[in-house]
Amino acid sequence: MHPSTKLECDLVAVEQTDELTLLVELTAPTPTSTVVRQPATLQVVLDRSGSMGGGRLDGAKTALIALVDRLDPTDNFGLVAFDNTVQIVVPAGPLTNKTAVKQAIAAVDAGGNTDLSSGYLRALQEARRVAGPTGATVLLVSDGHANAGITDPDQLGKVAVEAQTHRVTTSTLGFGLGYDELLLGALARDGAGDELFAEEADTAVALISGEVEGLLTQVAQAASLRLTWTPHVAGIEVLNDLPVVGLPDGAMLELGSFYAGETRRLLIKLHVPGIPALGLTQVATLEFVHVALPDLVQHTTTLPIQVNVVPGDQAAGRVPDAEVRSEALFQQTQRQKKEASRMMSAGDARGAASMLRDSSLQLTVDAETLPAPMRAELQGEASVLSALADEALHDSDRASKASSMSATVGSRTRGRRTRGGQIVLLDELNGRTLEFEEWEIQQLLRPLPNELRLALRPSATRRDGQTAAAIAGVLGQEHPAFAFFTEATDGFAVERA
Repeated sequence: MHPSTKLECDLVAVEQTDELTLLVELTAPTPTSTVVRQPATLQVVLDRSGSMGGGRLDGAKTALIALVDRLDPTDNFGLVAFDNTVQIVVPAGPLTNKTAVKQAIAAVDAGGNTDLSSGYLRALQEARRVAGPTGATVLLVSDGHANAGITDPDQLGKVAVEAQTHRVTTSTLGFGLGYDELLLGALARDGAGDELFAEEADTAVALISGEVEGLLTQVAQAASLRLTWTPHVAGIEVLNDLPVVGLPDGAMLELGSFYAGETRRLLIKLHVPGIPALGLTQVATLEFVHVALPDLVQHTTTLPIQVNVVPGDQAAGRVPDAEVRSEALFQQTQRQKKEASRMMSAGDARGAASMLRDSSLQLTVDAETLPAPMRAELQGEASVLSALADEALHDSDRASKASSMSATVGSRTRGRRTRGGQIVLLDELNGRTLEFEEWEIQQLLRPLPNELRLALRPSATRRDGQTAAAIAGVLGQEHPAFAFFTEATDGFAVERA
């Protein structure tokens, strides 16, 4: 693991109150394919309440049966199913008899109410029972609001925090448009896992498969970042939406696991009340701790954070670092997405749409001051905000869940690609691609007649140029995807990423 740091400004005016924005970048290695991994532990919690009956439950079972084939016989797998009661479908343990496990999964059927907390708590017990030194991942799949047992997000979040201290990560997959994104989001946040959203069964299957792929490519676990400040710092603020434990002289940020090749970015504001002496001054120390896989050796890296204290007139001419400034705007945008999700969950879709649209316009203006690559990324974020604003007025349930998941990915696992949730359109002749989240595809499909909607579903069949032209004609010149379909005269393909 390679940590690095950068301050937005490393000059501070003597005896003047200031704020320093610190960018921390953590890059995970990509091991060679010859590395033998440690056995993994995956504990699934499956909602089998009445609303999951039919396609949703069948889709989830299909995905679970497929992932059993992906795991090694030495890996631990367990399945807890819940409605108003809890059922141990597959006791957690090594996959020595995959046929029996798959038969047990296939036999799960729909039941009654949704006692999510009982299912989750029992799954944690199972995970901890068999988890080895590499810990465990709990994946909770649900399509509904918890209406029995513990239903408070804060209470369940505390349970996820406690589990994470024992190297048990919690990820969640919300299925459909009826689940409680605040509850599942809290579990994923405090459990240091992924927050996933699938509206359709095939997306859920792809996301579950992607979660397993990520689990099998982990290179670090139990990662944390401790910031210890000196007397020159009065306090800090973590801009990312991460579990933070306050300490007398600083804070501990829980980061969970890292996948091969991913890069995380963290932003921390240091509040400096005024440094009385000129010269190079240390304001904080970072201590990054993680357990490397597969050797299970704990590593600690310590980095000092220093600033140069200068006269006020010299500090007045300082130029903020563009990269840190860009990341600050990016993280501010993730907070706005999360707030919009809360507003929509509370029934204020119009207020959320207005906030998202205003944020999009402001971000576009702010991005103009930055170099081209950073500007392009933020303009892409501005487009997402605008699309979410439109969706909030059309279907606030979908927009709330999409906004929450987008914020989680951007704030907590930035640099980690969510596998399976994206749909990609490929025009090989012109070398162009368009990538959509599932909710964005729903927006694209909305004005299309049924036969053209089917043409935008992932499949092995290539679409011809006439289909592309027909889609372009329906969308119109103002649509962002118009140029892609107009130029796809040789046809295009649709696949998942």
